[in-house]
Amino acid sequence: MDVLRIIINGLEILLLGYFGFASMYVFVFSVAGLFKANPRNLQSVKQRKFAVLIPGYKEDTVIVEVAQKAMEQSYPSHLYEVVVIADSFQASTLDELKKLPIRLVEVSFEKSTKSKALNKAMEIIGNEYHVALILDADNIMERDFIDKVNEAFNQGYRVVQGHRIAKNTNTSFAILDAISEEVNNHIFRKGHRVLGLSSALIGSGMAFDYYFFKHTMAHVNAVGGFDKELELKLLKNRTKIEYLNDALVLDEKVQKSEVFANQRKRWLSAQFVYFGRYFVPGLKELFTKGNIDFFDKVYQMVSPPRVLLLGLVTFFGALYLLTNLILPNNLLVVPALYWCISFGLTVLAFVFAIPKKYYSMSTLRAVLTLPKAFFLMFLSLFKLKGANKKFIHTQHGTINPQ
Repeated sequence: MDVLRIIINGLEILLLGYFGFASMYVFVFSVAGLFKANPRNLQSVKQRKFAVLIPGYKEDTVIVEVAQKAMEQSYPSHLYEVVVIADSFQASTLDELKKLPIRLVEVSFEKSTKSKALNKAMEIIGNEYHVALILDADNIMERDFIDKVNEAFNQGYRVVQGHRIAKNTNTSFAILDAISEEVNNHIFRKGHRVLGLSSALIGSGMAFDYYFFKHTMAHVNAVGGFDKELELKLLKNRTKIEYLNDALVLDEKVQKSEVFANQRKRWLSAQFVYFGRYFVPGLKELFTKGNIDFFDKVYQMVSPPRVLLLGLVTFFGALYLLTNLILPNNLLVVPALYWCISFGLTVLAFVFAIPKKYYSMSTLRAVLTLPKAFFLMFLSLFKLKGANKKFIHTQHGTINPQ
């Protein structure tokens, strides 16, 4: 009995330590996100030449509209070029793209990845650009997006992440996906910048010093989560990543549960792969060089996703309360109050992070699907093997009315 008690109590403490710290972490950065980061002073006043790189794999439904919209920026047209990187497009789509005043780069790989497409395109288009701006094939920039990115470069930044917002909220899962992204924007981008740490990258709506990006990407060969590998490399080299909360990019949100599950499985797999790869270097950077930014990113690779965090602290809080009520003389050593505090911090972090526009009846209906979203993500934890070694395509351009 003593051995069993020791094992149970040890597991209790480990679980509370893992989820309790995660709750405090998101709460602190969520509170920070309520404030504004101190802006840098201008270090130069010039307009740079942008390469707007749009890699797409079988994105025939959306790519023509996205390319057309990308040419409607308020930034001087001679200072940016739209480059569509077409992988496995239909001939009719390629014909339509060739009619537009853009640069079309056709690529083909035995195993397609976003990093391969970007590296091949930069090899072809050359080095006449100052900034590489990366979009997904479904992204639409607001008209002043490039202007705002250029201003951030004038402040001395070499890497900038824009604010990606939902293009659609037509299903309950699309609403949950949109809210999830806004929570991450608030905590891992805005909140981090307020406290002086780097913003997280998100895979699109981001801009880099062109030569710097081309040189760095040449060493990135990720199948999934290329932005995570890129981000870790940047932070290890102490490159600060800026976040522009008012520079908006519309992004299509997933509408179906199976797409949601596949997407999260890919993300979870990438996180665990990079945590295993960078945990020891992260500790070394923290204790020998004081690189908090890099270690913070390594921690994010193993921290629980927000849906899982909310679901599990709710589960454990309820479990401890019920156990203490039904079996007051049980083997558990952690007070139920600690789990309730963890639950409260997590809920407050969400409340602070969710934009006011999502406090609506549609969101309330979407919340009813949270248990399903939690269950799908929980199941994904047991299906991660090999998910980061194959390309999982998320289909875009199928927005249907609710």
